[in-house]
Amino acid sequence: MKNLYLTLCAMMTSIHIGAQGLSYPQTYKSDVKDTYFGTEVSDPYRWLENDTSAATAAWVEAENEVTNRYLAQIPQRQWLRKRLTEVANYGKVGIPFYRHGKWYIYKNDGLQNQSVLYQMDSVDGEQRVFLDPNTLSADGTVALKGVYFSHDGKYAAYAISRSGSDWQEFYVLDVATGQLTGDHVEWAKFSGAAWVGDGFYYSAYDRPTGGKEYSNKNEGHKVYYHRMGTPQTADVLFYHNPTCEQRFYTVSSNEEETMLFLYESGEGQGVNVFVKDLRVADSQFIQMTSGMEKEYGIVETDGDRIYIMTNDGAPHLRLMAADIHRPGVKDWTEVIGESADVMEDASLIDGKWIVTYLKDASNHAYVYTAGGELVREIKLPSVGSVGFSGRKERKECFYTFTSFTIPGTVYQYNLDADRSTLYAAPKVNFRLEDYVSEQVFFDSKDGTRIPMFLTYKKGMKRNGKNPVYLYGYGGFNISLTPGFSAMRLPFLEKGGIYAQVNLRGGGEYGESWHLAGTKTSKQNVFDDFIGAAEWLIANRYTRSEKIAIVGGSNGGLLVGACMTQRPDLFGVAIPQVGVLDMLRYHLFTIGWNWAPDYGTSADSEEMFRYLLGYSPLHNLKKGTSYPATLITTADHDDRVVPAHSFKFAATLQECQSGPAPVLIRIDTKAGHGGGKPLSKVIEEQADIYGFIMKHLGMK
Repeated sequence: MKNLYLTLCAMMTSIHIGAQGLSYPQTYKSDVKDTYFGTEVSDPYRWLENDTSAATAAWVEAENEVTNRYLAQIPQRQWLRKRLTEVANYGKVGIPFYRHGKWYIYKNDGLQNQSVLYQMDSVDGEQRVFLDPNTLSADGTVALKGVYFSHDGKYAAYAISRSGSDWQEFYVLDVATGQLTGDHVEWAKFSGAAWVGDGFYYSAYDRPTGGKEYSNKNEGHKVYYHRMGTPQTADVLFYHNPTCEQRFYTVSSNEEETMLFLYESGEGQGVNVFVKDLRVADSQFIQMTSGMEKEYGIVETDGDRIYIMTNDGAPHLRLMAADIHRPGVKDWTEVIGESADVMEDASLIDGKWIVTYLKDASNHAYVYTAGGELVREIKLPSVGSVGFSGRKERKECFYTFTSFTIPGTVYQYNLDADRSTLYAAPKVNFRLEDYVSEQVFFDSKDGTRIPMFLTYKKGMKRNGKNPVYLYGYGGFNISLTPGFSAMRLPFLEKGGIYAQVNLRGGGEYGESWHLAGTKTSKQNVFDDFIGAAEWLIANRYTRSEKIAIVGGSNGGLLVGACMTQRPDLFGVAIPQVGVLDMLRYHLFTIGWNWAPDYGTSADSEEMFRYLLGYSPLHNLKKGTSYPATLITTADHDDRVVPAHSFKFAATLQECQSGPAPVLIRIDTKAGHGGGKPLSKVIEEQADIYGFIMKHLGMK
C-alpha cells in the first residue's frame, strides 16, 4: 500500500482534463477482477475501499480540493447560505410526552445545531433544560439518539452518536439532580435501553478492529444487561445466537416490567418476536410469531394482553391481540381489521385507539373503542402527515402535523369533545401562503398508477421551462409522505418545483407495493422515477435539462441507476450517500441486511446478472454524456460506506464525455445523515442547491 501511495501522489501532479476545463485527479487503476458464475468483472478502483489508507486519504483530499474550488465559484452559493440560514431560523417544537409525573418536550430556538430536551411540571408549565446535546461537543457533531427513562422514574439513559456514525454510547442521568452517574456503555448499535430492575438491556457488537470501525462487516449482534453502578466490563451477556451472526437482536420491556420482548430481524422482510413473562421465576422466552417474512410490531400491553400491528394475513396491516399465557400467533384475535388503506400506527390513549392510515401517501386518523369499534375520523388541518402522543391511562393527547407548506405544528386533541386546540405553531421567515401543493397520478412503464406530489409558487405557468427538484426513495417498505423542509424554500422562492414521487418498493400501498420494487422487480422503481420525469415533461411543467434528480442511500442507488439508464433525461444528478456497487454492497458494515430487498451477487447466477444489469457503478459507459453530477458522502458513514461513492466518482469522471462536471463532496465528522448539526446541513444544502441552480440555469 505504501507503493500505491507513492504512485498516487505522483499521479496527483498529473491531471485528467474533464468537463468545462475541470482538472480531475488522475486516479490510479489496478487490475483487480472478480469472477461471478464464470463472468469476469473488473474493479480497478478496489483500493478506494480501504478507507484508512494514506492513498485513499490523498485521493479524498485531491477530489475535495477540485470540488471546493468549483463550488466556491458558484454565485448562488453565498446567497443560498445566507438565505438558508434565514429561513431555518425559526423555533421548532416537538410533541409533549409524559413520564413519571413530569412532562418533556424537544425544542430548538432556531439555529441550534441540536434540539434541546426540556422538562415541565405540567404540560403548560415552566420549561427547564433537562438535556442539551449542544453542550456535548463544540461543533454540534455529537447527536442525541434517544432517551429512555427507568420505570421508577429515577434514571434516564440516553444514547449519543459521534460525527454521524451508527455507533452509540449510553450515559445515565439522575432525573432528580440532573447529574451524570458513572455509567457508560460503548459500541452499542441499533439499540435502545430496556429497563428492568436496577439496570437496562442494550444491543452491541464486539469492539471493532482499530482503524476499521466504520467499514468492517458488523456480525454477532449481542444483547447485554448493564447493572447500575458497575463498569461495562461487568455487563452480563443476555442473548447471542452464534449460528446466525448476520441478524439483529434487540429487547424491549413494558412499563409495568411484567413482560420482556426479544426481536430477531435482518433475514427476511420482517421480524420474529419472543416474549418472556417476568412475573414467573425462571420463565423462558416463548416464540410468538412464525418467522421473519412478516412484520410484527408490539404497540402496547395491558394486563395480560399484548397488542400487535402486523401484515401477517393482512397486506395492509391490522391490529391483533395476544394473551401472554397463549402468545402464539395461532391464538391471536383481531381487534381492528385490515382496510383498503394501509395501517401505519396505532396508539392506546385514555382507553381508546387512535389509528393512523396511509391513503394515497398521506395520513388519515381515526378513533376506535378499546374493542375496535370505529368512533370517528379526526379532522386534520389538510393533506399531510400526522403523529400522535399519549398514554393509555391519561386523557392528554397531542398530535403533530406537517405538510409541504406547513411546518411541524402541535395540537392538543380532546378525545371526548373531538376538538383540536393549537399548542405550538412555528413562525417561518417565509410567505408560505404564496405556495401550493397538488397530487397528481401517472402511469408507469407497465401501466401501474403512481402518485406524485408537486409543490410550487402560486401562478406557476406550465410552459416547459420550470426547474424541477425530483426526489424519490423506493425501497425497504419506507413511505414518503408530505413534510416540511426549510431547505427547499429558496429553490421554491426562485421559481422551482419540488416533486416527490411515491415509487414502488416503498410502503405507501402495503406489502405488495413494497415487494413490487424488490430483487428481480427492482427495475420497476427506476421505471417509476423515469416515468415521473417523462410525465412532467409531457405535461409542460419542465423539460429534461431543467430536471435535477436527488436521492439518498437507497435513493442514491435510484439516482445512480436512472442517470446511467437515461442520461439524456436529466440536467443534474445528486446521488447522496448512495448504494452504487450492487455486487459488493453486502460485504461492508450491515449491508448484508439489505439482501431481502436487493438480493446479492452470491445468491444465484440469475440474481448476479440482474444486479449487474442495473448496478450504477457497472453501467457507466465511456463516451457517454452524463448530467452535471455532484456525489455526496461522508467519512463517518458506516451505513453505506463511502467506497460506493468513491468508486462511482472515479469511474464517472473517467467515462464522462459531455461538458457537464462530475464532482464528489466528501464531508468530515459526518455520517449517513442522522443527527447532522444544523450548521453542517446548511453548508451541505447550500452546495447542493447552488450546484443545482447553476446547472438548471436559475438566477
